[in-house]
Amino acid sequence: MSINYIPMKKYLLLSAVFLFTAMISLSAKNPKVPTVQKKAELTFNVSMHCKSCQEKIERNIPFEKGVKDLTVDLEKKTVKVVFDPRKTNEDKLKKAFEALDFVCEKVKLPIVNPN
Repeated sequence: MSINYIPMKKYLLLSAVFLFTAMISLSAKNPKVPTVQKKAELTFNVSMHCKSCQEKIERNIPFEKGVKDLTVDLEKKTVKVVFDPRKTNEDKLKKAFEALDFVCEKVKLPIVNPN
């Protein structure tokens, strides 16, 4: 009479693969990690006066950590910044403008009356 035994290494390996697969499938069905916003957008009024000022902003601000996109409007003297809020925030962006010798202020959104 011959009994087939599974060697211990294979048994442990198969068990580990089974547990790992079960954990992955359960975590995919019930994600407990809250979703974090990956993009935020702010518009600043910036004290730029000429094309040189615009170019200075366009050359430097995109290299700030977390900045994804930048739109500079010289006529309106505004800069719209799309950024990753996990890497930067309003204060850091304001400091970046100030480091370039600009005065900036976040644009206040108008309050809309729902009536």
